[in-house]
This record gives sequence, structure tokens and C-alpha cells, in this order.
Amino acid sequence: MSRAEIWTFGDLRTAQQWRASQKVLVKALTVAKEADAAVSMILIGAPEGTPAASPLNDPGACVGLKEAAAQAAAIGAQTVYCLTHPLLAAPRADLYARVLADFVQQRKPWLIFLPLNDFGRETAAIGAQRCQAGLIADCVAPLIENGRFVGRCPAWGGQILADIVLADGWPTAFVTVPPHGVQIPVNPSAVGRIETIALSRIALPEGLSLVQRGLESEEGKRLEEAETVVVGGAGLGDMQGFGLVRELAGALGGEVGATRPPVMNHWVDEERLIGQTGKTVRPRLLVSAGTSGAVQYTAGIMESETIVAIDRDPAAPIFQIADIGIVADAKTLLPILNQRAQQSALRRLADATCALTPSETEEAPKAGFGAIVRQLREARNWSQADLAHATGQTPEFIAHVEEDKLSPPVSFILGMAQAMKIDPGTFLRKEERAVLRDRRAQAYYQRTQAYSYVTLTPEAANSHLRAFMITIEAQRDHKPVAYKHEGEEFIYVLEGDLGLTLDAKEHTLKPGESIHFNSDVPHKLKSLSTQPTRCLVVLYTV
Repeated sequence: MSRAEIWTFGDLRTAQQWRASQKVLVKALTVAKEADAAVSMILIGAPEGTPAASPLNDPGACVGLKEAAAQAAAIGAQTVYCLTHPLLAAPRADLYARVLADFVQQRKPWLIFLPLNDFGRETAAIGAQRCQAGLIADCVAPLIENGRFVGRCPAWGGQILADIVLADGWPTAFVTVPPHGVQIPVNPSAVGRIETIALSRIALPEGLSLVQRGLESEEGKRLEEAETVVVGGAGLGDMQGFGLVRELAGALGGEVGATRPPVMNHWVDEERLIGQTGKTVRPRLLVSAGTSGAVQYTAGIMESETIVAIDRDPAAPIFQIADIGIVADAKTLLPILNQRAQQSALRRLADATCALTPSETEEAPKAGFGAIVRQLREARNWSQADLAHATGQTPEFIAHVEEDKLSPPVSFILGMAQAMKIDPGTFLRKEERAVLRDRRAQAYYQRTQAYSYVTLTPEAANSHLRAFMITIEAQRDHKPVAYKHEGEEFIYVLEGDLGLTLDAKEHTLKPGESIHFNSDVPHKLKSLSTQPTRCLVVLYTV
């Protein structure tokens, strides 16, 4: 075979994407060695020091051309082409594809490798069309067989691997390659030629304009580094079913992964794909829901410490590698797991509440209160405004809680439990429940025996929700034994005028009026009438 050229397109949008491009370059070098071909790296961007014409044209987090070119040469690229123009500062697949296609038509390379991501897919598709070249997508194994390039790609939803070759008369092909399964070698002594080509003019695509661009949120851990991963497959049925995977991942504090079908159906981003065509994960816990266990997928999860598999087919291959297998419909089982996981998260939330002001001998939990609140919120795909509305707070309050700038009352946990339709008693340990039952029973006994309260819920000493009738003599203070306790309180005035002192603030309630407040705030009742004041009091405690 003649000394053909294999190009690798360098994605400089972020350091992470550039690292992926370097891995694709390593794969190109492997193929080139077998084919006796030269390898070049193609970098596109603005000249160094070019001022941004507008915020949209600001390269922002992009890796610099000079830095990237030196790194590509150190990896082994014989030539690094840097195509520059001021209008190329902000990466755009449509624009970069035009520039790349024009350069391909000038130099006639054999293969152009691009990282397998949304940007690479779009660039390859446009470039192949403009050059009337071949296109091999999702090439998990680029090979040379009998002097001919072979792209091994998944087909039929990832169930099989198909070998794709260039038809006769098609000398050039664009190939999208997953950047996984290789290490990046660095050879400081490698000598690569760097050629900068200043483009005289750029033809902007007609009818298209860049409206907005920005970095993805980096709040969550990267999928490859997560200790907990929840993977969803075709067995979830639709986007709503896949949402159950997002909920479980959020409640467990993990990351979302997917097999090929959810990605192809646009239930989840390409970046979440796991397997030979996607990412390899090594979590301590991996939950695989609705995945049959095709080899293309399981290749990316084999290094997981513990695998829990859920599938309705008892003969599914996934059970052969799972540590725990559950034969069930994932869409039926996941809501139950989600509820239990959210209860566990609320338990940690309660622990964090108690540890907000730890003593010298106590150790605060690893996950702070704010982090757990954010985890529970994101598990439901709620914004801070959504959680604020559900708990009767403000978005600013929620933001301060999540940033650990504010220590909220226990009633906030009760509000979250109510909003998520979870019994808060389920996130208390058995010994804590026993202590609280004893406290409730004792307070209940004191109230009823002191004749301060008349119970409307007989035998309710161990219940979370209790109702009492209170009668306060005219112009007298009510003297309850316990006037401050965890939970919430609701008061409805039946007869007479009621004076309520709530944390030093005075309130006056007429018959038919009511008030709801956090009962851990000191409060005291008084009759303001010349006749006895009667009111209904409902207590909700943990």
C-alpha cells in the first residue's frame, strides 16, 4: 500500500474533549502502523491573540492551538495542520465541517478519524456529504485486513458487530471513533512538523446563526469516576420510563448511564453511553435496569465491584455477570427502589441536620446537609424554585441550604418528606423511633393529665399526627407543659379571641381564623376574650 495519510480531527472545545481526540489519534497511529500510512492531526481555530468579536465568539474554555499542536506532535503525529481564521474562534460543527471538507478536497487523505460525540458526528456527516466521501459511523474497532481498511461497527441496536469497508471508487472516508480503551503515550523526543495555514476567507453557512453557547454543568461527577452508576436500557420502554433511572441515580448520589437503544431514541445524551461504543465505568455499585446484557454493553461494566441486574427475562445474559439478579419488570420495580432510596437519603438528611453543630466528640457526616438536599431535588428533576414552592420556602432559602450557608429547622425535612410523598418516620432508625415514641407518649400524658388538652385522637400517643381541643379561661394564659417541640402545629380558633406569642411576635386570631407554624419555635397561647377561648390544635411530629 502507498504512503497514504490518516488524519485525526482535534476537538478543542474543552480539555476533556481534547483528551478524547488524543485517544483517537493513538488509534489512528495503530492503524497507520499496520497500513504503513502517515498520521496527521487537524486543528481548527482562531490565531493566537485574536480578540473576540462578541461574547458568542469568545473561545472560552477551548484548548489553545499552540498547546494542542505540541501535544499532538509529542504523541506521534508526523504533521499537525493548524487551520486558522478569526471567525473560527467559537467551535461550530457546521462551520468547522466546511473548513475541514475544503482541506480534505485539497490534500486527498485516505481516512479522517473524528471523536465519537455529537460534534464529531455532525462534522463527519457534513464533511462526507460535501466531499462525496464515505462515512463509517460508530467504529469501535478500526482494522486493516488484507491491506484494506475495515470499520467494525455495532448494528441491529448493538446486538451484532458489522464489518464495513469502502466500496471501490471511494478513496476517502470519514470515520467516527469512540475515544476509549487506550492510553495516551507521550514521547518528548518525538519530532512532528507543525504547519499553520492562515485561511484567507471563510464562507459562513447561509441561514444559520449562533444564538447561544456555553459549557455543560460540572456539578456532577464524571460518569467514569462515579462510585455509583445506574444504567437504563431498552426495557424501560420510553423516555418516561428512563426517567425512573434518573430518579434512582439521583437518590443514590450516582450517575446515569445508558445502553445504545436509549441513546438512539434520544432519551439520554450520547455522553451517557456505556460499552464498546461508549464509556467504561468502574463503580463500587452498578444497577443495570432493563438491559439484556449484550456483549457490546457489558464490555464497559466488567470492572464494576458489584452489579445488580433487573430484567424480566430470566435467560437474559446480564444475569451471567451480575452479583445480584432480580427477575422483574424494571418499570414496575424501579418506583419501589426509588422510594426506598429517597427514604435513605432523607435519613442521611436527618443525620446531617443533627450534625450541623457537632460536639467535640462527634464527627459530621461525609455528605453535608446541603449536598443531600440538592441530591434529592435533582433526583426529581426539580429546580430550586420547584423545591421552594413545594416546601413553602423561597428559592433563596433553598440556595442557602444547598450551599450550607443556612441551618434549616427539622420541619424543613418534614416539608420535603411531604412534598415527596414519603412518611418521614421511615427514615428514622429503630432506636430513634423508640425514643421518639417514648417522648411523644410522655408529652401526651403530661398534656392530658394536666388537663391542658382534651384529646380528639384516643390512643394516639405513638402517632405522628394528633389532634387536641384546647380551652383557655377568659383573660388567662394557657400553660402547656411542653411549649416547644420538633414538628409542625396547626391552630384553628373555634370560640373567643386567641393571642399567640410566636418567637416574641404577637398574633391575634378571631373565630374561624387559623395559623400554621414550625413548633420548634417557642410559642404561647392566651385568651383575649371575656369568655373562654376554645381552639383546635393539630400536631405533626417526627
